[in-house]
Amino acid sequence: MKSFIALILSIVLFVGVCPGEVRADENEVQIQSPSGILMEVSTGKILYAKDADTKRPPASVTKIMTMLLIFDALEDGKIKLEDPVTTSEYAASMGGSQVFLEPGETQTVDTLLKCISIASANDACVTMAEHICGSEEEFVKKMNERALALGMEHTNFVNCNGLDAPGHETTAKDIAIMSRELLLKYPQIHDYCTVWMEEITHATKKGNTQFGLTNTNKLIRQYQYATGLKTGSTGLAKFCVSASAKKENVELVAVIMAAEDSKTRFQDATTLLNYGFAKCQLYEDHKRKTLPELCVTGGVKENVSCEYNGEFRYLDLEGKNVNGITKTLYMKKKLKAPVKKGQKAGKLVYRLDGNEIGYLDVITTETVKKAGYKDCIRKIFFQYCI
Repeated sequence: MKSFIALILSIVLFVGVCPGEVRADENEVQIQSPSGILMEVSTGKILYAKDADTKRPPASVTKIMTMLLIFDALEDGKIKLEDPVTTSEYAASMGGSQVFLEPGETQTVDTLLKCISIASANDACVTMAEHICGSEEEFVKKMNERALALGMEHTNFVNCNGLDAPGHETTAKDIAIMSRELLLKYPQIHDYCTVWMEEITHATKKGNTQFGLTNTNKLIRQYQYATGLKTGSTGLAKFCVSASAKKENVELVAVIMAAEDSKTRFQDATTLLNYGFAKCQLYEDHKRKTLPELCVTGGVKENVSCEYNGEFRYLDLEGKNVNGITKTLYMKKKLKAPVKKGQKAGKLVYRLDGNEIGYLDVITTETVKKAGYKDCIRKIFFQYCI
């Protein structure tokens, strides 16, 4: 019974498994803010949650999705970092946190990303939204589509910058989900959100002027493991933060919503991050054996190569000796043609203290067609005549 309970409390992730939850006991860790969540990034496992599914205005934490779509556009080749982007009158009219872009002013995508990630600039967000989709309205549609695809079930975006608006809301859990996506898919975000201070140049009809950017995330200076990600505050949202941090190979994201003041949001985030780092150790398998080729019967080829389907990670929360994890490879002796690419050919099983904690499928890397009459004649010819 003890080993079974230990297995449940320990967490396994391999490709294809949805993130799960392991909730902390309230006596282990407490936060002052109404909503909060702690997630281990590589596995997506939730280690702590408090009122994490309640819809609340997210303020500028909204910009995590905005930046995610910007990086999507960069990856798809729709835009480039060096592309010039012109600010419209509408974009320049944004209130709140801004870098005071003027109508007609041109900045590069790279500079605007700095303005968004470091200084939380609302005008820069709208400028990029219009550049990518033609209008903020169309960009917001893409934001909601992306959120839906990620499983952010309680999110509705109304704008791209997080200014208070009716119906603009999300949850701590949904913020953690989109934060994880940004951190995993585009680790280059750290090149932006870890910058403490930067200067940009406003080039307008009035001439060139320098403008200083200062990071709104004080944890970048105050918490040694901090890697990002985004703060936010408005009258309705109060004080929010999605704080990412990494210690050794463990990466965490702590989301705090509706804190009464800025100090509380950072204190609560630090509390959750410290709890997570004290609790977690992550096993990653980087020393897997080279896989043998499998014999194929009745195919145009006699053998097929194989590969592991993804990476294996095991998140332990009980202080076990993960160095004691053992691996056993089980492979089929042969496959019968036709063989499809990605067809299961075996599995690598991981065990700790004699208990199976997960596995990776072994799959074929290519297709092998079934041999026809001509293929058989050709094979015989090459065997005996050459």
